Amino acid sequence: MPEVLTLADSGCEVLRALLRPAGLEVVEVPPGAAIPGSYWGEPEAGLLGNRLYVRPDTPLHSALHEAAHYICMDEARRQVLDRDAGGDIPEENAVCYLQILLSEAIPGMGRARMCADMDAWGYTFRLGSAAAWFEHDAQDAREWLERHRPLWRQPAGC
Repeated sequence: MPEVLTLADSGCEVLRALLRPAGLEVVEVPPGAAIPGSYWGEPEAGLLGNRLYVRPDTPLHSALHEAAHYICMDEARRQVLDRDAGGDIPEENAVCYLQILLSEAIPGMGRARMCADMDAWGYTFRLGSAAAWFEHDAQDAREWLERHRPLWRQPAGC
């Protein structure tokens, strides 16, 4: 597994405080326990309804990615959310953009580290890296967020 920041590096309370305003409850499961709602399998974060499941070895990029899916989806999809966040390609781009924005609120992470972790984990972008995409090719993602989630308040510093 690539070397990326995990929940153990920041602690669960930081994530809880960040995601609480979005109506998302962060549930930490014990080390080695199955992660409910994980689409990709452990140690990836899981989504069931308004609960984001993580464990200490869950990569922070995974937790923020799944949280961004929840934030970006409409209420009808949230009501039946069970593992698969669904959505289309424009929404997925917005999710990736939002996860990078959210990383600014995690001490020790920030945009540069989030992008490096996304690259290490295997996210792929047209320009070859998450940072290049974020800086030079993500206008569609920003526009999607402005159109679909205008009330989302970015954390301070984003």
